[in-house]
Amino acid sequence: MTQTTRPHPRPRRSCLAVPGSNPRFLEKAKSLNSDQVFLDLEDACAPLAKPGARKNIVATLNEGGWGDRLRVVRVNDWTTQWTYRDVIEVVEGAGANLDCIMLPKVQTPEQVVALDLLLTQIETENGLDVGRIGIETQIENALGLINVNAIAAASPRVETVIFGPADFMASINMKSLVVGEQPQGYDVGDAYHHALMSILMAARAYGKQAIDGPYVQIRDVDGYQRVAARSAALGFDGKWVLHPGQIDAANEVYSPRQDDYDHAENILDAYDHFTSGAGGAVGAVMLGDEMIDEASRKMALVISAKGRAAGMARTEVWTPPGS
Repeated sequence: MTQTTRPHPRPRRSCLAVPGSNPRFLEKAKSLNSDQVFLDLEDACAPLAKPGARKNIVATLNEGGWGDRLRVVRVNDWTTQWTYRDVIEVVEGAGANLDCIMLPKVQTPEQVVALDLLLTQIETENGLDVGRIGIETQIENALGLINVNAIAAASPRVETVIFGPADFMASINMKSLVVGEQPQGYDVGDAYHHALMSILMAARAYGKQAIDGPYVQIRDVDGYQRVAARSAALGFDGKWVLHPGQIDAANEVYSPRQDDYDHAENILDAYDHFTSGAGGAVGAVMLGDEMIDEASRKMALVISAKGRAAGMARTEVWTPPGS
């Protein structure tokens, strides 16, 4: 297993799914403003279309034109006959132009280790930087959720832990056919809170990003925003998008509000000033009507990092007293 240190987490507010079997959709995805694109060899491809989809994906990755977007390929899960060919053909064919492999239906940490080992062999054989290609893990059933902590810690390649609501709902016999919505009769609280929080805790414990899964009512943007706001409020980093119309909603929901971003940057500036010799070297001070201290600084760092990753600019700048 590789021990390469992963790069600093990259923005994944909007993670666009694109079927690998559709060249027209693959080309269109290059013009869209999602943070990430994942080219799908799993559920979006019929079994007979998978070999051709691999070739489409290799070609479109090598053609370029993806800008700063993260380029990810979702392979089939290890319980199928397609996984090893997916990984070998895609990474041997376009490994230099690929950021991550997404592994669906992860149930045990050993499945992540197996992918890590296969990637390392392919990278070594083909002269690629060993360990550069990351792994995205998708939690889609009860066993995967029970093992989520070990899955998040299984390899230094792991960059994200993803909630897959549709398969998860089926795996626990949830009484609903509307992916991600509250099941009928569950009228108090959030039926997905335990799953979301478990994924979030595992991701944060091991320095990974937490990503929410799809909302399949693709024309209901208000519904998408409502469901996305649930995981964004907990601290998730982004959500899948299945249609271009959901991209702007995702980018907005998983970015800080402008006033929150300005306030976070002002807290950081004020705290740096007041804890310095010039500011009196004090540990807790008032910023307007708010007391700020080291805990405030840590909270502000989170909002600041999200805003900077989203390319936000400050509209309000704090200045030290007497300046």
